Amino acid sequence: MMSTTELSVPVSEPRESLRTRILRWGLNLYPGLRGSGGRVTFIARDYHEIRIRLPLNWRTRNYIGSIFGGSMFSVSDPVYMLMLIHLLGEKYFVVDKAGSIKFIKIARTTLYATFRISPEEVAAIRDLLEQQEKLDRVYSVDLVDAQGVVHATVERTVHIRKRRPPADSAPKPASA
Repeated sequence: MMSTTELSVPVSEPRESLRTRILRWGLNLYPGLRGSGGRVTFIARDYHEIRIRLPLNWRTRNYIGSIFGGSMFSVSDPVYMLMLIHLLGEKYFVVDKAGSIKFIKIARTTLYATFRISPEEVAAIRDLLEQQEKLDRVYSVDLVDAQGVVHATVERTVHIRKRRPPADSAPKPASA
């Protein structure tokens, strides 16, 4: 017999859309991500969350039998940039600017990363870009094992600015 504590309502899990599912498949075929050994496992339909899995296997294993640090770093490379491109829209230019990694514990098992950007963060970026021409934002993600133990923390700096209108679309002066 189940106790009342086991009958709790499940937390609403974000869902993928057909568009984000196709993007996930495409990213998993992309040579840069594929070469790292990582796999995108989920992209939320609103692009506020992306999950990645990095298994320990022959492609990701280093000389001492743990996950290669380059694989840990490279699985994070395009993620925050990609999220912001979709979240901010075509009026904004977004590019990865810098990255760093802090290794905390040797990884001898599959690692997972969950990248999140809140709606409040997106609104803050838009507000700041109304006041200034460009900005850099620093985001951090932990690479954790199945038990939630942190093995590495990656920081990514993303550069964001409003797109400039194309030069040929500017109104031309009237000639006399």
